[in-house]
Amino acid sequence: MIHQSSDVQSSIIGKDTQIWQYVVILEGAQIGWGCNINCHCFIENDVAIGNNVTIKSGVYIWDGIIIEDDVFIGPNVTFTNDMYPRSKKHDNPLLRTVIKKGASIGAGTIIKPGIIIGEYALVGAGSLISKDIGSYELWYGSPAALKGYVCKCGSKLNDSYICHECKSKYTKNPDGKLSLLG
Repeated sequence: MIHQSSDVQSSIIGKDTQIWQYVVILEGAQIGWGCNINCHCFIENDVAIGNNVTIKSGVYIWDGIIIEDDVFIGPNVTFTNDMYPRSKKHDNPLLRTVIKKGASIGAGTIIKPGIIIGEYALVGAGSLISKDIGSYELWYGSPAALKGYVCKCGSKLNDSYICHECKSKYTKNPDGKLSLLG
C-alpha cells in the first residue's frame, strides 16, 4: 500500500510494505517486505532498509544509512551522515550508520554519523548517540550512556543478565559484550 499523496521513486520495495501520507522515497532506496513507513518521512538514495521495519512519522533517512530487519525507529529520530557539513560543499565523505537487527530507537533521538547500534539494543527517547552501542545494550541521556542491558524481548535484564519476562539468560563475554545463552 502506497498512499496517493506520497512520492515513491524506488521500485525496490518489498511485499506488504505500507507507505503512508506525504512520504518521499528516492529512486536508489531499497526497502524490504512488511515495513511500515509512517507519514512525513524522507528516504534518500543510498539507503537500505530490511524487512519488518517500523519507521514512525517525521524521520529522514539520509544516504549511507543501513537499517537491518525488525528495527523500530521512533517518531522524529534524527540521523546525520556528514561530520563537517557546509552549505553547497559536497566533497566530505558521508559516513555509514548501521542499525542492527531488532534494535529500537526512541522518539527524538539524534544519531551522529558513522555510528553502529547493535542487535536488539534499546535507545531511550531524546538521547544523543555519539558512540557505538553494543548488542542488547540500553542507552539513554544526552549524551547517551550505557544504563544496563535488555533482552531480545525488550525487557530490562537484572544484574545476573536474566530476563524477568521471558526468562532468557545471557552471559557477558570476556570482551564485555552480552550473548544470549542457548
